[in-house]
Amino acid sequence: MSFKTIVIIVLAVLITVIFMQNTDQVMFTLLWKEIYVSKLIMMLIVTVFGFIIGVIVARPKRKNKEVVLETNTSNGNINSADDDYVDMKKKNDLSDEDRDYIN
Repeated sequence: MSFKTIVIIVLAVLITVIFMQNTDQVMFTLLWKEIYVSKLIMMLIVTVFGFIIGVIVARPKRKNKEVVLETNTSNGNINSADDDYVDMKKKNDLSDEDRDYIN
């Protein structure tokens, strides 16, 4: 097992033990209303919200691909900055006839 899996299992066991030890009723004030709720339920709600917020904050961010454009002032056309660059990963769209002509 990986270290991450062991840590998750240990934390899950500890959280379960803590939840089971706190099952008594407590008064919870929500704005002007007093509610009697089990500590177990309140701790579970707080844990779930904390987990959701952690997932949202820790998710990987998307990298935005920015295209750098420059304006050709002589004729007003917009050309990409890498006009002369030949991308070797692009699919070759030449037909066999065109290849024979070039060679």
